[in-house]
Amino acid sequence: MKYTTLPNTNIKVSKICLGSMTWGNQNTEAEGHEQLDYAIDQGVNFIDTAELYPVPATAEMSGRTSKIIGTWLKKSGNRDKVILASKIAGPGDYTAHIRTTGFSPSAIKEAIDLELKRLQTDYIDLYQLHWPERDTNRFGIRDYKLDSKWEDNFNEILNSLDAEIKAGRIRNIGVSNENAWGTMRYLEESKQHNLPKISTIQNAYSMLTRSFEGDLAEVALRENIGLLAYSPMAFGVLSGKYIKGTAADDARLKLFPRFARYSGERASEAAKKYLEIAEANNISLAQMSLAFVHQRPFVTSTIIGATKMEQLKENIESINVTLSDDILEQIDAVHEAMPNPAP
Repeated sequence: MKYTTLPNTNIKVSKICLGSMTWGNQNTEAEGHEQLDYAIDQGVNFIDTAELYPVPATAEMSGRTSKIIGTWLKKSGNRDKVILASKIAGPGDYTAHIRTTGFSPSAIKEAIDLELKRLQTDYIDLYQLHWPERDTNRFGIRDYKLDSKWEDNFNEILNSLDAEIKAGRIRNIGVSNENAWGTMRYLEESKQHNLPKISTIQNAYSMLTRSFEGDLAEVALRENIGLLAYSPMAFGVLSGKYIKGTAADDARLKLFPRFARYSGERASEAAKKYLEIAEANNISLAQMSLAFVHQRPFVTSTIIGATKMEQLKENIESINVTLSDDILEQIDAVHEAMPNPAP
């Protein structure tokens, strides 16, 4: 395994972070525990969850993923061996079954209370805002429309999180599905009012989704904010199984076809081009896709997710793959011809 430091901390994290959003729905508790055991044995020490998980989110299943991690932590006694990240759900119809109070002080306190119980721990190493309270062009929406109803509350949010840090219940903070303006506003408030600085931003990033490079990459590098790249394999599209027609009936996009962010016509066309590059260089598309993300200078850790152990093993093994300059140039040529087909 390879390691780096969580920005603005002295915390060492693996360059691969174990994602968990299928546990409790597509994966059983036993399967989640098996993945955790294997990942830890391979040197992965970074685990990401959220109060929303598993996905798709439902009132019946909300919080199951974190409960699975909690029972594993209790059984294994491995709390001191892992860096644990979680998230408070942003507001919206999708999360009304969790709460409708956004990131208010009471909402943040309640969310951490409940998540600590589910995880069976007394602290969370990295606590993230799952998406902004204000409406933004997130989750694959290209165009921006001004949210005139939203009122600036960056300072209030940071003060609430600061209180939780001082209480020892969370150690560091991050954002997710955020844009450049929101990230800079958090940084501005932290500088002006001596409030905690965000350490990470967890956004989608893959060969099909490189919009992070537009503005956020510069913010990340100049302000020392690490990208936790999620969906590095674009919901499995960059495994090649959908292109080749080998996807099992329980594959994610077959079970949940509404998650079509990465499977449009242009994205599929680009994925075929990337598959040709991988096959010409005798590496799997999955490992090429993950290695590409690992090697980006603004990426702190790549969040992998798998429903089957063979997928997990291949994904973790990608840490040993280094793409040559020639392969990177071929990837960039496809990106130049078909930029961000799945934003």
